[in-house]
Amino acid sequence: MKLVFAIVHNDDAGKLTDALREGGHHFTLISTTGGFLREGNATILIGVEPEKLESVLTLVKSNCVTRTQFVNPMPPVMEPGELYLAQPIEVQVGGATVFVMDVERFEKF
Repeated sequence: MKLVFAIVHNDDAGKLTDALREGGHHFTLISTTGGFLREGNATILIGVEPEKLESVLTLVKSNCVTRTQFVNPMPPVMEPGELYLAQPIEVQVGGATVFVMDVERFEKF
């Protein structure tokens, strides 16, 4: 058995969980927060048989898209009287970060 950790953007989580449900996959959804932009993410834990792993990864890839977003950078530490005008920068958000782990033992009570 494999355990898939899929960390996805909140905007993609609903679509992905619907697709997983339609595909007959069982999962656990945990609300999490990203580090760089401090935005909401969803961490989805999916237990899957090895022969179904590729179909789960295909669902994740097809339902989690990368997009760009403009953010204002944090101002640097400045001396009193200095003026800092923040220029928005474009960053990529979305997509998915996926970890696949072997499961040594699985039990359901």
